[in-house]
Amino acid sequence: MQTYQLAAIAAAAILGLDALIHAYWLTGRTWPARDVRTLSRAVLNADVPFTPRVLVPLILVLTVGATAVLARAGLLDSWLPGWVPGWVPAVGAIAVAAGATLRAGAGIVWALGVGAERGSAFYRLNLTAYTPVCLLLCAAAATVAGH
Repeated sequence: MQTYQLAAIAAAAILGLDALIHAYWLTGRTWPARDVRTLSRAVLNADVPFTPRVLVPLILVLTVGATAVLARAGLLDSWLPGWVPGWVPAVGAIAVAAGATLRAGAGIVWALGVGAERGSAFYRLNLTAYTPVCLLLCAAAATVAGH
């Protein structure tokens, strides 16, 4: 297996897990928080409703992104219909890399204390999980897109 294929699997795993977590929240459950407001503050640093109107588009975007990086790496050749042009997965992989880069950049700003309270759950999660995962996702998706 080639490096870009391993990168595609890593990126798709991150995106797929994120989609599954959002699907879980779609059921109305709020783990790991005790309620929707606490979850929203920990995940987004804002009060955002965790409704189907918010979650379903995110789940779709994450799933399409995971599919795009796998397709770009040639890991879905037997599944994709022949009419899908090769530029579609390439653009999808670039979009994943760009989105992850933007989120990682925002995470770095928040880690510096701009727009996030240093004692908050969001600040700690951003510093220890969200931003590092976004940096990894950016690197993996860029590797796939550049192949």
